Amino acid sequence: MPTVFTHAAVPICAALALGSRRIPARALLAGLLASIAPDFDGVAFKLGIAYGGMTGHRGFTHTLGFAILIGLLGAWLAPKWGLSRVAGWAWITLCAASHSLLDMLTNGGIGIALLWPVVETRFFSPWRPIEVSPVSVQRFLSARGIQVILNEVVTVWAPMLALASAAMIGRSLRRGDELSGHGGNLGRNDVEDSSRPDAD
Repeated sequence: MPTVFTHAAVPICAALALGSRRIPARALLAGLLASIAPDFDGVAFKLGIAYGGMTGHRGFTHTLGFAILIGLLGAWLAPKWGLSRVAGWAWITLCAASHSLLDMLTNGGIGIALLWPVVETRFFSPWRPIEVSPVSVQRFLSARGIQVILNEVVTVWAPMLALASAAMIGRSLRRGDELSGHGGNLGRNDVEDSSRPDAD
């Protein structure tokens, strides 16, 4: 799995790309929680639940069904965020599902049963550039952990921030064109008004 910091990259970059009017701060916070929620199944290690089962790590909480279910919380909270219920559901569902998609890009662990219970196959991406993160805190704070973080900066954060920046620039340019268009229309209206015979 990627680190918890990199699972947060999807909602952060998506919110930057879409803007605060579409993704308010409270919706972003909920999206951050949704993006890391699937790894709450890590408690299975403490309970002695076998790794690889649907009740263990990379089990049910990593399925698309779980993402859809947790999205219902987004639908419930959406009015508090100033969003439609459909938008709230879609936002939380996508943030939760992004966790499993990133896990499929890692080079370790077992595959993701994304379509369980419809399909029991565990999936990995053919392209797996993300270094799997150490589970223990001690290993995470070692040279191995630093290597993993640097890998995630290159393979996840850099391209996603580039896409988010491009979207922000595009939004800014469109807003500028809209303002220019309104300004031009106002200018023409003023000229037309001043040319009327009854104009002061």
